[in-house]
Amino acid sequence: MSATPTMPTHDQIIDALRPVEDPELRRSIVELGMVRDVRAADGTVSIQVALTVAGCPLRSEIQRRVTDAVGALAGVANVALDFTVMTDQEREAVRLMLHGSPGATAGQGHAHGHAEGRTVPFSEPGSKTRPLLISSGKGGVGKSSVTVNLAVALASQGYSVGVVDADIYGYSVPRMLGTDRDPVAIDQMLVPPEAHGVRCISIGYFVPEGQAVIWRGPMLHKALEQFLTDVYWDEPDFLLIDMPPGTGDIALSLSQYLPRGEVYVVTTPQPAAQKVAALSAAMAAKVNLPVRGVIENMSWFTGDDGTRYEIFGAGGGQELADELEVPLLGQLPLVPALREGGDEGNPITAADPGSEAAQCFQEIARRIAVDLKPKKIYSPSLRIS
Repeated sequence: MSATPTMPTHDQIIDALRPVEDPELRRSIVELGMVRDVRAADGTVSIQVALTVAGCPLRSEIQRRVTDAVGALAGVANVALDFTVMTDQEREAVRLMLHGSPGATAGQGHAHGHAEGRTVPFSEPGSKTRPLLISSGKGGVGKSSVTVNLAVALASQGYSVGVVDADIYGYSVPRMLGTDRDPVAIDQMLVPPEAHGVRCISIGYFVPEGQAVIWRGPMLHKALEQFLTDVYWDEPDFLLIDMPPGTGDIALSLSQYLPRGEVYVVTTPQPAAQKVAALSAAMAAKVNLPVRGVIENMSWFTGDDGTRYEIFGAGGGQELADELEVPLLGQLPLVPALREGGDEGNPITAADPGSEAAQCFQEIARRIAVDLKPKKIYSPSLRIS
């Protein structure tokens, strides 16, 4: 008669669960207080997991992770999961742990908004996040496509990346990125959806499809503030801001919220676009934000015969870069797959990483991340008295 396999102890099961992260919050489910009742008997480990919200969109992923972690323990033949939902008080505790509270200061969790003593976390001296403001003077130059593909390229290079769709009137990033779910609200904190390794927030998640956003300046200002303060970004390496065309209210607000932002100007080769793009650089200078580089989009089209056709002319990007005394970071080809990827929510950088366009985005991302890395080191522990 064979001996009954020894079951793991309660502590051994908890230790096995410590590396298991909530896929949205990226923290241990043990640390978050999601693991409740744990029992082991006759080859079966029974676990109760408290989800942060009812109808958690990633419940099946949590189930898979828990089952894999506990099922690997010696003596475990079956893992039985039971789900419950956190109370309002428990959700508040999670939010305080991750995101701070109103009136919090740097090092004590992120504070929550200007009118209530809140600050934008990315403006703090100790923040590791580089805000990249992707700008253009006019619409139609492919700025949003550049933003999304650049974000995906940075994520593929191992960086943590978020995107703020600040083009409130002409939001398009959720569709281009291919996010398939809405943000999740945990107490007063929004957890942004993720696709291709990139987290994203947009007004598009909060208005009915096809409805226009018709707001005056103060409402735009408040929406942007909430995108930056009430969303759980988890301090990414890069936060890309898809700026609206022009030099209006949103550009001015973002310059105030992100004083450490870096501006990257997108243009097309023709002189008309170059001259208007220069206006966004002039705006950046007015508000003391550095322009770090120029990206030229739609630089050429390659025909079936292999010939490059410069449909929109040539030289505009380099001319603008020379005028601004910054590098031309790259030139992007005009290819149908780039447009199709945006329409289908499958950016070319992810869908066809070996393509010419994807490789161009990868090189631009590398130059921004490595060659243009700020030399100044910010430390919250350093103070001038």
